[in-house]
Amino acid sequence: MNLTQNFVKAKRPCADGYKWFLRNHPGGSDYQRLLDALVQADRVSDACWLLSKFGPTDAILTLDALDTKAQVFAGTLIVRSDVYVDSVLMVGRCIRVAAGIRAETSIVAGESIDSAGNLYSGGGTIESGGDIKAGWGVEAATEIDCKGDLRAGWGIRAGERISVQSSLLAGQDVMAQGTIRCGHGIRVGGCIEGLHDIFAANGIEAGGHIQSGLHFEAGWGIKAKGAIVAQGKPTIPRRQNCCRVT
Repeated sequence: MNLTQNFVKAKRPCADGYKWFLRNHPGGSDYQRLLDALVQADRVSDACWLLSKFGPTDAILTLDALDTKAQVFAGTLIVRSDVYVDSVLMVGRCIRVAAGIRAETSIVAGESIDSAGNLYSGGGTIESGGDIKAGWGVEAATEIDCKGDLRAGWGIRAGERISVQSSLLAGQDVMAQGTIRCGHGIRVGGCIEGLHDIFAANGIEAGGHIQSGLHFEAGWGIKAKGAIVAQGKPTIPRRQNCCRVT
């Protein structure tokens, strides 16, 4: 895809970003080549904006390893070993990594994220338009936002909220400083702890205790081998067949 001046201008870029584009690519540019150029010029936020406006491609980038300051790719990224990114890792489609992924700012995929090792965002979010799967653990400094299933062989931790549209499955503990919200069921081998509400459209099951800073709500039921503790004020269930623990 070739991005012309008029094509880019129609998306209403910021004045500074558009001036950079006119100065460095007056005749237009190939889409991915422009994303790479923005990253190389330390204009990572502009590259992320561009990808969000023009969307994904069917391109596939396959690497033996990835160690870079930032990576913004419009297609699918496949890496045969570890991924380490100093700031943002953002792709238009899928991220598939045969080892671990560590990004110091954020990890964003338009579709799925599949990591055979640990999935770690040191300063921001982990976001996926589809499933998130990690052979080890999943940890984000702020939010985890998953539009499919969220699965981890070990634990899942978030500095703020965890939002999952489908099922949440973990081999060990799930912990969040904010709300834990799941569109289907939650099943973990360890404990579940949230400083705010814990919601599941289906059931909640834990191999340890379940603790909420406010309330629990499950469409089916709540089961734990340890204590079930909610710190919020009692409320009346909002519908039949709903198990709400307060």
